[in-house]
Amino acid sequence: MREHLLKNGFRFQKYIAPKQDPFNKLFDVFKELITHTSGDVEEAINWLRELDEEYQLTDENYTIDDFIEELKKRGYLKEEPDEDGNGTGITITPKTEKAIRQMALDQVFGKLKRSGAGNHITKYTGHSNEQTGTFREYQYGDNLQQISITESLRNAQINNGIDAFELHENDLVVNETTFNTQMSTVLMLDISHSMILYGEDRITPAKKVAMALAELIITRYPKDTLDILVFGDDAWPIAIEDLPYLKVGPYHTNTVAGLQLAMDMLRRKRNTNKQIFMITDGKPSCIRKKDGSYYMNSVGLDDYIVDKCYNMAQQARKLHIPITTFMIAQDPYLKRFVAEFTKANQGKAFYTGIKGLGEMIFEDYEQNRKKHIRGY
Repeated sequence: MREHLLKNGFRFQKYIAPKQDPFNKLFDVFKELITHTSGDVEEAINWLRELDEEYQLTDENYTIDDFIEELKKRGYLKEEPDEDGNGTGITITPKTEKAIRQMALDQVFGKLKRSGAGNHITKYTGHSNEQTGTFREYQYGDNLQQISITESLRNAQINNGIDAFELHENDLVVNETTFNTQMSTVLMLDISHSMILYGEDRITPAKKVAMALAELIITRYPKDTLDILVFGDDAWPIAIEDLPYLKVGPYHTNTVAGLQLAMDMLRRKRNTNKQIFMITDGKPSCIRKKDGSYYMNSVGLDDYIVDKCYNMAQQARKLHIPITTFMIAQDPYLKRFVAEFTKANQGKAFYTGIKGLGEMIFEDYEQNRKKHIRGY
């Protein structure tokens, strides 16, 4: 008995990290630094040299200069003329942008299991390869591949007996399946100045989440669409490839402009299921008037601006576009605003810090796949 327990028990020992070759060890650090510096290679390398000096990341056999040369040889860096046309500057390549998105995906959604089909599953039944584990009677028009041979033969034996075995249509049962759908998502990122206020970098984790979500959809749900826009004084779309270079500007928060652009993007999508994810940390403080001028008020919640936000939420609701707000703030008056905004849209809101933001967005993305079939 004692030997059995020892053989099937647990043995604890000090964790030993898997060995990495010098390049991959430095490359992991470099990708983090590039994300924080918004694609500024020179600044990232300067930080890398400082870290090397403090933590001895390299030795005489492999230096930072060796690492830089290998980045170039492997196609992660390229040389091109700088803005003044004097000499050459070093920039990252699309290969590096892909590696950064993959890193973000591993960090944010690292615990996820990959699915084979790569489509969103809804609560509605239909033709699909996703079985629910239940059976129903065969109906005219059902795919013959859905017929459960074992269950159908069992019914035939019960209904007709073994001696005079016959298989009739009413003996047939099919595997119940779920109906696969496609999703169109717009992700709104707040790049107003408050995203770096008070010594807290909120934009870097936010864009990491955006990169992770983009890579997740590309690899796991290739039939889905993801559009990304940023909003400050105005709103404009950005390409997925632009995410590593994203920076905060000296902007107010024009939430209305962001919502208008998001709905315009989704109107052009053919998918039935549409949604908006909005990541923000501040109150709406800006709106553009019909004459092109801006009305701004950073003090408290301005009724004129707030009412415009509520109107946009209601418009999205009429278009069957739910809005999920991820509020990176805990101020009570902002919570009240988000609660009213969410009520007007009948969407959802999460009040969160940066930590855990990615997991929340993924969970909501997965849950929404089951809800958006026919709107409200």
